[in-house]
Amino acid sequence: MADVNESSTGTPLTLAIDIGGSHLKASVLDQAGGMHGEPVRVQTPDPASPEATIEALVKLVEPLGHFDRVSIGFPGVVRAGSIFTAPTLRDKHWDGFDLAGALARAWKRPIRILNDASVQGLGVISGQGLECVITLGTGFGFALFEDGRVAPHFELSQHPIRKEKSYNEYVGHAALEEVGKSHWNKRMKKVIQTLATVINYDVLYIGGGNARLIKLPLSSNVKIVPNAAGITGGIRLWDERWGKAFLGKSPPFHEAAPQSDEQESA
Repeated sequence: MADVNESSTGTPLTLAIDIGGSHLKASVLDQAGGMHGEPVRVQTPDPASPEATIEALVKLVEPLGHFDRVSIGFPGVVRAGSIFTAPTLRDKHWDGFDLAGALARAWKRPIRILNDASVQGLGVISGQGLECVITLGTGFGFALFEDGRVAPHFELSQHPIRKEKSYNEYVGHAALEEVGKSHWNKRMKKVIQTLATVINYDVLYIGGGNARLIKLPLSSNVKIVPNAAGITGGIRLWDERWGKAFLGKSPPFHEAAPQSDEQESA
């Protein structure tokens, strides 16, 4: 068996996964971050318990073939491979769940996990100045980078923006369906203005499945980015040139024990 960090060609292939409140998406990336074959997706289980989500992920990636390592974007607070909040998955069993360890045992591959907005940011940022990333999907994702270094994650989605409404409740997908696209765009204008005042960013990147619905006039430093960055950004979790994105060190990962020859041939 080849080393778990290296494919038979000597160039590692990265399985990149984007876990969302509505869909699970995955693709295998080459060293340059290009998709190696067609991406796959499936609806997120309901209820999205850790066990149901892992089972769905294992089935989802079966058609993708060989990979050497795994990058995952998760919608919540992630620390050392464990999950501490998962607001859009709405299942209390995520609190403290060792997702990296569980998937390392399932796939016998090293796993790195970061908040999904941070992974999307890695796919689009320039690495210069103060760059802010928000994602618009089931909920509202947020990440902040300074000169390519990701700030400690905090759940802006849970913070009130108007009266008692959090960002999730104000511009999440449920709010979009409730108030319609026109009024939702007015809310997004307020969100962008608020972030400009509070963060004073150099560039704001807006991604996620609902970013395409923004019809506001945007300033030159506000950019709509492809939703695919939630997948392609995963390659940078393994790129040492972007080690500064993790405050001077690589994110913790779980290394699965190598299989024996007997296990490999089974």
